[in-house]
Amino acid sequence: MTTELKPPYIRKAGVRGKITIWIVDGTYVRTHLDEEFTNYGQGLVFDCIPKNEFWLDKEAKEDEQKFFVDHLLVEHRLMLKGMAYDDALEAADRAEMAERKRSGDIEKLTGRGGLPDPAKVHVTLWKMLTSGVSVWIVDGRLVRSVFDDDFTEGGHDHVYEFVPQKEVWIDNDLEEAERPYVLFHELHERNLMAKGWTYDKAHEDSSRLEYHYRHTPNELHDALVSEGWE
Repeated sequence: MTTELKPPYIRKAGVRGKITIWIVDGTYVRTHLDEEFTNYGQGLVFDCIPKNEFWLDKEAKEDEQKFFVDHLLVEHRLMLKGMAYDDALEAADRAEMAERKRSGDIEKLTGRGGLPDPAKVHVTLWKMLTSGVSVWIVDGRLVRSVFDDDFTEGGHDHVYEFVPQKEVWIDNDLEEAERPYVLFHELHERNLMAKGWTYDKAHEDSSRLEYHYRHTPNELHDALVSEGWE
């Protein structure tokens, strides 16, 4: 008799030694378990993940799983040896970026002078706001491979130096139903930082409100309007 999987599990993606790798419903995780869960995570970092499991968010386009698994294997191995999370994360980031460089993604964004062109990650203009801010759906894989492998869900020009002025980026790997919540987070965070708030304080407030609206979606539209989404 097959045991029925409960959320957030979608399917098993593999096994590495004692580690079971699962594809999970990231929207469910962020809404009900931990709003800070992004593209992937492991049990030594997230309380909601069993100790011998890796969770990979279901990608809209499944083309980054190898990068994420390689990252988690390094991070998990070093933490088991007693290394602090921040140091293990830094080492895992280096290993992940080495894999990404070998993928050929950097060449896809090369512009004049051999420098990467941020405009080449644009997929679709979601909306131009009356404030002059443009909201773009971007190719998240290319952003992570070329600019910052820690880019997840979204970002804007007040946080990332590679995002052009007056632009907000939303990762195309997010399911469409989840994009409005991340959009609110990024707009709210950007507006607060424009007023002089630090990133940490603005991010904390944005995460708190994002979590609230995930549970009260009927309030989201008015909240977006208040942030300039008209």
